[in-house]
Amino acid sequence: MELWFDPVERSGPEAMAVDQWLLETRTIPTMRVYCWEGAWGSLGYFGKLTEAEASFPKLKWVRRWTGGGVVDHSHDWTYSLMVPRKFEVARMKGGESYRAIHQVLAAVLANEGGAPALSAGKINTGGVCFANAVEFDVVGSVGEKLAGAAQRRAKAGLLHQGSVAIEGDSRLRGELFAESIAESWWEAEIFPDEEVIESLVAARYGSEVWLTRR
Repeated sequence: MELWFDPVERSGPEAMAVDQWLLETRTIPTMRVYCWEGAWGSLGYFGKLTEAEASFPKLKWVRRWTGGGVVDHSHDWTYSLMVPRKFEVARMKGGESYRAIHQVLAAVLANEGGAPALSAGKINTGGVCFANAVEFDVVGSVGEKLAGAAQRRAKAGLLHQGSVAIEGDSRLRGELFAESIAESWWEAEIFPDEEVIESLVAARYGSEVWLTRR
């Protein structure tokens, strides 16, 4: 697996476009760890923008290609996994792949202290993401949500976009995550195709039509 610490702080639309570009172009599993340029929130593909704005009125918004709820990215640790279809995890059912990835993440966060575990909460794809834990989210000792994610299966494979609410050493966490989830990994330097990214931003993620569709 490739592990890419994206060195560029990106706007919401550009961040989402890079994930889609990675999914459609990488031939091996790729983990991207990245930061946001400014105060951004993201909402799921089926989410309502009015509800997101009411929950976090000071954030700028981008609609994800994945499902899930509303996420405030102001202070989170954000990562994404792009898994080509030929790999097993991309062929799992949604709940199975979500659980498999979060089991590894919970073990990684346990190395940072506490006793994280997987939630047995009911499946729910809407609302404010960190206000309630859904099935297979990572939770703390008193049930507080520590990490959640959203997924999409496309022709190219699986896109898993994740958020961790607790701060930590970004590089150490990313390296341990990669080491724990893959048989082998290496740090990669990736250069997105800027023309494709600009096109995806213009046509989809930066479009007012895309953002306000619900």
